[in-house]
Amino acid sequence: MAHCVTRVELSVTAANLLDRDVASKSDPFCVLFHEVDGNWVELGRTETAVNNLNPVFGVKFQVDYHFEEVQKLRFAMFDEDKCATQLYEHDFLGEFICTLGVIVSNKKLHRPLILANGKPAGKGSITVRISTPLQKDFTTNCLHSVQDFFGKSDPYLEFHKQGEDGKWMLVHRTEVIKNTLDPAWKSFTVPLISLCNGDVDRNIKVLCYDYDNDGGHDFIGEFQTTVTKMSEAQNSVEVKHILHKFNKVCFLTLMFTVGIDFTASNGNPREPSSLHYINPLGSNEYLAAILAVGQIIQDYDTDKMFPALGFGAQLPPDWKVSHEFAINFNPTNPFCSGVEGIAQAYSACLPHIRFYGPTNFSPIISHVARFAAQALQQEKAAQYFTLLIITDGVISDMDETRHAIVQASKLPMSIIIIGVGNADFAAMEFLDGDASVLRSNTGEEAVRDIVQFVPFRDFRNAPKETLAKSVLAELPQQVTQYFKQRNLPPTNPAPE
Repeated sequence: MAHCVTRVELSVTAANLLDRDVASKSDPFCVLFHEVDGNWVELGRTETAVNNLNPVFGVKFQVDYHFEEVQKLRFAMFDEDKCATQLYEHDFLGEFICTLGVIVSNKKLHRPLILANGKPAGKGSITVRISTPLQKDFTTNCLHSVQDFFGKSDPYLEFHKQGEDGKWMLVHRTEVIKNTLDPAWKSFTVPLISLCNGDVDRNIKVLCYDYDNDGGHDFIGEFQTTVTKMSEAQNSVEVKHILHKFNKVCFLTLMFTVGIDFTASNGNPREPSSLHYINPLGSNEYLAAILAVGQIIQDYDTDKMFPALGFGAQLPPDWKVSHEFAINFNPTNPFCSGVEGIAQAYSACLPHIRFYGPTNFSPIISHVARFAAQALQQEKAAQYFTLLIITDGVISDMDETRHAIVQASKLPMSIIIIGVGNADFAAMEFLDGDASVLRSNTGEEAVRDIVQFVPFRDFRNAPKETLAKSVLAELPQQVTQYFKQRNLPPTNPAPE
């Protein structure tokens, strides 16, 4: 199964950086690292912003985004020392560490910078924006376009686009042409989404400066234009469009709900043989599955609040069986804060419920499907719902579950089933639908495959990331297939 990989572009700005220079201000540059086998490996560097504590870096970072992986990134700021030959010889100005999934989810991330000792780097902060290339790039050769404005100058150009808030944002900065009356900058290529949000009639501002070593660059002049106008120009610029094949990533909101099987077939949680064993010294299979998958899914929700439901247990005070109860015992607010919140609510509820039965999947599937059906009322796809069921594999309402899945296949919804223990998972594999199209008991076919089943026992001794990758492997294709079948445009495919 091919995993979902998309190249994304990260833009970095900083503010209120520490001033490490005596006679002038810091000359900052940003280095991007990613974690590989526990080590930080450099991905790239921005240019140096001379004498500037509030840099807007023109160099963008191109990163391959793997939906189903935890990709840790480290943005480190340094004050350039021209005599330094090693990175550690430059003055450290602070850093920010997060996952790429968090940036994708937030689209624009503003965070404080932290020093190596864990303390704040003064008032220093970093802002990271993400975008994806669209089908077209803009390539221009800037030839003699402002030649009459210069004496003996060191000119360079800046291209800015206007955001929805009216503010101008740096898109590209050319190289500096030293001591010339007739500047001819090198050709450069910028994705149209970066230059003008893909709108060839959107205003672009071009600023011209005379470079100064102390950072006090002299403003020479500016003009506004559009890609359309530049395409029509004959003397000042040469423009061409390059078409690329690209599977566009949709920055929609993924809504995850966790469903946990509390039926008697799992065993008494006070006994070590139980899959729900209340182990004071460690984890159990349910908790291990929650933590392994949760560390991935929590990156795709900005507030990291997830509804967590249980089924198949008797609840106090009347000890009636419930097949869709909030594990935090708050039916009006079943949300847990992040994967740790889910784990805490799970552990806290175990001593207060009685495992019972039967094992009915259909109520919890229908519960999530009701919310997914509401999303169909929107003109554009903004939310996609995923139900993560963790179970020991015994199922009682197969006909009702098949019907619920077939109906859910018409909705913006997927179901991931993790089987724990050593039971016969033939029923789960049947629901998966990889071997044949799933049909309801009336013969109605699912319009698409929305179920992914993964047996936890195959990953007991594997890293959590390996389990998470397998669990989420089919989700990107399921989301894409839903859009194609419904012919729905994704919301905000290319954020500012």
